[in-house]
Amino acid sequence: MLDPAPAARTQQRWFLMTTDIKRTAERIPLEVLNGSNFALLDELLAPNFVEHSPQPGVKPTREGLKQSLVALKTAFPDLRYTIEDAIACGDQIVHRLSATGTMTGEFMGIPATGKKATWTEIHIGKGVDGRLTEHWGLVDQLGMLVQLGVVPSPARVPVTV
Repeated sequence: MLDPAPAARTQQRWFLMTTDIKRTAERIPLEVLNGSNFALLDELLAPNFVEHSPQPGVKPTREGLKQSLVALKTAFPDLRYTIEDAIACGDQIVHRLSATGTMTGEFMGIPATGKKATWTEIHIGKGVDGRLTEHWGLVDQLGMLVQLGVVPSPARVPVTV
């Protein structure tokens, strides 16, 4: 007869990994950005963290991500993130987020516009022992920049049938 204990331990470990990485990843938009608690990043990101989607000119490291997040919050001091969807499996997490903020400071060489924008983001994270080790992200930058008045709205293409 097979011992069910190893399978149960594996399933329990998978569940714990899933909830740990989900909790860790949720803290970045909700506590670090919404709450301006950037010191928390040292607890949430592994020392060897790799950012696979760094901002231009920013190192793909934990310190580089910190630099990018501080710059974002400085440019958009009223920035608020909402987690719309979260999917976790084992050591990976996917978030679909919405963000809203007013650009009152310079960001990535773009002067403040004083305008408010709302955009969406998708983030994929991978972690070990409750800390993120890797991150990939996609941001609707065109939508954000159009709302901020930095780029013109793309022309609508008429649909012909």
